[in-house]
Amino acid sequence: MDVKANSLYQEMQSMIGQARLQASEMPQPQQIQESQNSANEFSSMLKGAIEGVNDMQMQSKELQRAFEMGDQSVSLADVMVAKEKSGIAFEATVQVRNKVLEAYKQVMNMPV
Repeated sequence: MDVKANSLYQEMQSMIGQARLQASEMPQPQQIQESQNSANEFSSMLKGAIEGVNDMQMQSKELQRAFEMGDQSVSLADVMVAKEKSGIAFEATVQVRNKVLEAYKQVMNMPV
């Protein structure tokens, strides 16, 4: 799972900039369609990232369970690496969530 918080944050900032420009103009049907498409792309990207983090956590849990049950094909190092990867991915997801909430608050505080 490759969560790129900086690129996601930059994309959100560019979306905010576009929203500011569009707020000063009358919305055209084409602009509405484009914003809906970008919202769908963003939501599908976010959903995929969250599902990827969830998959990593489930895989980590399965490796841990297999190790605890005495499976000789699973080493302690494999379990620890999987657990750290899932922990880092979860932490990155939380940071992205915080940035999204921060951007949302900035948009909501913008004067109309």
